Amino acid sequence: MQEVEKIVNGKDLFKRPEYQEVLANKKQFESSMLAINPAKVEEIAEWTKSWDYREKNLAREAITVNPAKACQPLGAVMVALGFEGTMPYVHGSHGCVAYFRSYFTRHFKEPTPCVSDSMTEDAAVFGGLVNMKEGLKNCAAVYKPKMIAVSTTCMAEVIGDDLQAFILAAKEEDGGEFLPMEYPVPFAHTPSFVGSHITGYDNMMHGIMSQLTEGQKGETKQRINIIPGFETYIGSLRSVKSIVEAFGTEYIMLGDHSDQWDMPAGSYEMFQGGTKLDDAKDCINSSATISLQKYATSKTMKMVEKRWKHKGGFSNPVGLKGTDEFVMKLAELTGTEVPAKLKVERGRLVDAMQDSYPYMHGKKFAIWGDPDFLIGAVSFLLEMGAEPTHVLCHNAPNGWEEEMRALLDTSPAKDSLNVWAGKDLWHMRSLLFTEPVDFMIGNSYGKELMRDTGTPLIYIGFPIFDRHHLHRYSISGYDGALNLLTWITNKVLDQLDEETKNIATTDYFFDLVR
Repeated sequence: MQEVEKIVNGKDLFKRPEYQEVLANKKQFESSMLAINPAKVEEIAEWTKSWDYREKNLAREAITVNPAKACQPLGAVMVALGFEGTMPYVHGSHGCVAYFRSYFTRHFKEPTPCVSDSMTEDAAVFGGLVNMKEGLKNCAAVYKPKMIAVSTTCMAEVIGDDLQAFILAAKEEDGGEFLPMEYPVPFAHTPSFVGSHITGYDNMMHGIMSQLTEGQKGETKQRINIIPGFETYIGSLRSVKSIVEAFGTEYIMLGDHSDQWDMPAGSYEMFQGGTKLDDAKDCINSSATISLQKYATSKTMKMVEKRWKHKGGFSNPVGLKGTDEFVMKLAELTGTEVPAKLKVERGRLVDAMQDSYPYMHGKKFAIWGDPDFLIGAVSFLLEMGAEPTHVLCHNAPNGWEEEMRALLDTSPAKDSLNVWAGKDLWHMRSLLFTEPVDFMIGNSYGKELMRDTGTPLIYIGFPIFDRHHLHRYSISGYDGALNLLTWITNKVLDQLDEETKNIATTDYFFDLVR
């Protein structure tokens, strides 16, 4: 056990005799229950690396193993924390909300405020009205947020709770003490058994924007709204703002969580930064809205285009081409020449890409993540002459597979590049054993794939639990593309060092000038 005089980390703690004894007893118990037969385990393990197993694995439909997605309310929580003084409120069980908080906190290394009305078995039978009335009042009284954004878990959705009616009932019962009628409580239905975290992001963004802007239509202002999407790189939000500011135009970033998950040391504040609620209410009067993630904002952007009649559309500023398209869209919307600052940044990126091209060209990659992230990252890999051999998106929406296939078809190696929509990371394991690649790009859940298959992992994506501070960087804009280039190229060089470190046998080439 731990000793106050000498605290050790888990790596050393679990090597101690008392823990090793527990582990040995556990193995003995499992063996006596016929759960362990080392020879059989080895036999099955080898079979799972075969093409025969791959075909059976890829045909699997009824179960998910090692998912590469999360559930809807996670995305809803991100949206809420992007608005000034807003408390995410999840109508459901306490355990679900503990998962959302810990997921974000482990990735960003920052506290994640979020409350639940803790529905239990009785609410599952009789409905969650009582929980909602008490929970909203307690939330407003204790934390004093400027807005409460309500989303749901599976339990509330299965029993069919009516959020609008419940919120109205809570305000009526409160009588204005903590929940005046004009107090903003936007809501979204976010059932976890359909879609994923990006669906929840879209539903919550749509809910907040449609409800806050109700009755706010006025004179159009020459101003651009930016919706970042489910963006887990804090630096990306700042890079995008820097690009827009270079044009000298007014803008509103809708759902700006960059300060909430990147607080400076000092006294803790529960709510930090975020889109001001007055700006959010007035955003309907902007002249244009740009979404940086098409698949994470499809429902929201339909409202923007059809009801608000805004110009703008979608632009994914990842990689050289993606950033160019975003910059040119801003130039078109503002009627302004591309600023010299951005031209210099672009030139530096192109120079760096030329430097690193020989090391990335022809390298085979397996990559997984969210649909919008993959469109940008794969585009960048192709720009560098790399071969994205396996592109896997567990939460691929309609249309994504076709878009990715068209992108891969621009490569000379297109016949060996594969798209895997709706597949999980256990599927990826089969792909890596049967059609190996040089490197993987993905989140922390690729660590076991790396250990199992021996394929080096480049940590890019979400969540990243076992590395620090990567989320503080950008992967958007010209500076973000330079970060991607640096991380990927240096991993290639790390692997080159590993492959050329044996004296007089493999060290015939290594990238070092004496």
